[in-house]
Amino acid sequence: MPAYEELRAQLATLTTEAFRPDLAEIDHLPTLDLARTMNAEDATVPAAVAAQLPHIAAAIDAIAERMARGGRLVYAGAGTAGRMGVLDASECPPTFNTDPADVVGLIAGGPSAMVKAVEGAEDSKELAAEDLTALKIGPADTLVGISASGRTPYAIGAVEFARTRGALTVGLSCNAGSALAAAADHGIEVVVGPELLTGSTRLKAGTAQKLVLNLISTITMIRLGKTYGNLMVDMRSSNEKLRARARRIVSLATGAPDEEIEAALAATDGEVKNAILVVLGGVGGPEAAELLTASRGHLRAALANTLANTPAQPR
Repeated sequence: MPAYEELRAQLATLTTEAFRPDLAEIDHLPTLDLARTMNAEDATVPAAVAAQLPHIAAAIDAIAERMARGGRLVYAGAGTAGRMGVLDASECPPTFNTDPADVVGLIAGGPSAMVKAVEGAEDSKELAAEDLTALKIGPADTLVGISASGRTPYAIGAVEFARTRGALTVGLSCNAGSALAAAADHGIEVVVGPELLTGSTRLKAGTAQKLVLNLISTITMIRLGKTYGNLMVDMRSSNEKLRARARRIVSLATGAPDEEIEAALAATDGEVKNAILVVLGGVGGPEAAELLTASRGHLRAALANTLANTPAQPR
């Protein structure tokens, strides 16, 4: 069988490529009806993600354990899937003050593929191996391969290569029984069904990938102590809007008056987590930094140590 016929036969078996006869006349619909139809399709995605939550949670716990030991989180995919990984990785430094090298997004074809398709890049397992070799992926790291079809060679090749280097691997796809999930330590298969536009996996499949990657990165960072409750206490205050947000976060966490908040932020060079510890723990800026280092960045643990060492006040 010629290669293109074999590929055609493979695609015909994928849920994400299935044709919906009931949607064959959507181009005749009024715009509002078409919008309602598409919105109704999108509304099914969270339920598909929910069905995979036990697998997602297990992967997150394994990822967080490795990152706590200094490992990296690496996403790898092609096309829309690759772009979702790059997007999630790029949002971690401003949100959680991570080093850009801690969460990395790889897209088949390199950075230019973010805005322009690089023909043939997704078909190469070798290209994935080259990208991960350059990254020096190793046993402390996690590789998340992303592919709507679950058959993209670049994503599968990334998972297979990462496993040879001892890395933890996760395979995220939108088809059941995918080769990608089978190749990984943790398989996550969010089956969203056929797309509104046949085979256009930037739609429901892309939305599902975004939701799962949100879960992975956000909960991993919570487990690493990057938040205090639901406050982004590790955020980077790199502009006026974020500096205003930093003051608000310290206020929400402590209830302190503005003057005390400003003094705490000044004493900690604008570090939100440190400033909260200064206010709630009654310590100076340098001691706050030491306490957070000792608690590996976990504010609650640092506060507990501070309060435990505070002499009881006479009554």
